[in-house]
Amino acid sequence: MAKKIPKIVKEIKSYQPEPINYSFQKGISFSQLSMYRGCNKRWSLQYRDGHKKFTSTIHTVFGTALHETLQHYLDVMYDQSGVAADNEDTVGLFEDELRKEYQNQYKKNNNEHFSSSGELREFFEDGVEIINFFKKKRGKYFSKRGWHLVGCEIPVMAKPHPFYNNVVYQGFLDVVMYHEPTNKFKIIDIKTSTRSWGDKQKKDENKQAQLILYKRFFGEQFNIPLEDIEIEFFIVKRKIPKESDFPAALSRIQTFIPPSGKIKLGKANKSLKEFIEEVFNKEGYKSHEMVANPGKWNCNFCPFKEDKELCGLGKAFS
Repeated sequence: MAKKIPKIVKEIKSYQPEPINYSFQKGISFSQLSMYRGCNKRWSLQYRDGHKKFTSTIHTVFGTALHETLQHYLDVMYDQSGVAADNEDTVGLFEDELRKEYQNQYKKNNNEHFSSSGELREFFEDGVEIINFFKKKRGKYFSKRGWHLVGCEIPVMAKPHPFYNNVVYQGFLDVVMYHEPTNKFKIIDIKTSTRSWGDKQKKDENKQAQLILYKRFFGEQFNIPLEDIEIEFFIVKRKIPKESDFPAALSRIQTFIPPSGKIKLGKANKSLKEFIEEVFNKEGYKSHEMVANPGKWNCNFCPFKEDKELCGLGKAFS
């Protein structure tokens, strides 16, 4: 017998946000906020000034393909059963998604290869190890007892600043779960990582802000109290040690629940508010010159690092 879907889950599943009207509205995302905080100049070149450049990497290809695969597995698991999900050819799906995404980014990269066949094979094999581990241990992380899958890639849209109605924040939540007995929601963000997150990654307020803002906007969009929304990073690891005295180190999966109380929410809101006020006015973008923040971390994957006409400051860090 199919499980009865709660009313709130049905409402969220059927929700269709009003599209951004680009004739008078500007869309922003967390990736924009993150880029701006790293380097004002890169953000302005990419988004304000229209110099659309894309940096293709095997890591983004891998992350997209694995997201699609794990989300498909969860869709089948909660719509049908765990057995049905296990019977899916998830490895074949992952391989297809990996090839498709590589071709997609290859075209964006001016039809230039950015990885080798050997590297692609290595990342594919890593993905297979993650998928097999996930299928074996998924009961530890995803239960059907009282839980409903609200959906994958749930859209959230908001006007985050009361004086800038022309600025619309848009995001997509990787996985949203609903626990019917407690009336609690859980927003899960899937992160692919070479290895485990250490203290540095866990304390990175930029990483935390993404989920904290998602929590805020999801609550506002569906009139859900913040205390009824939990957030979690679901980190899948490509590499694990061959041996370790700590069982957690040998797991392909790591979960992390970031703090998201009033102080953290206040910091995230302030960062987003300052970003909007610094780059927008009521008509659109402000026209003032943006300042580059060159450095190895900011410049390494910047598509403008060697473009002398637009920036070129990152060449020294190549």
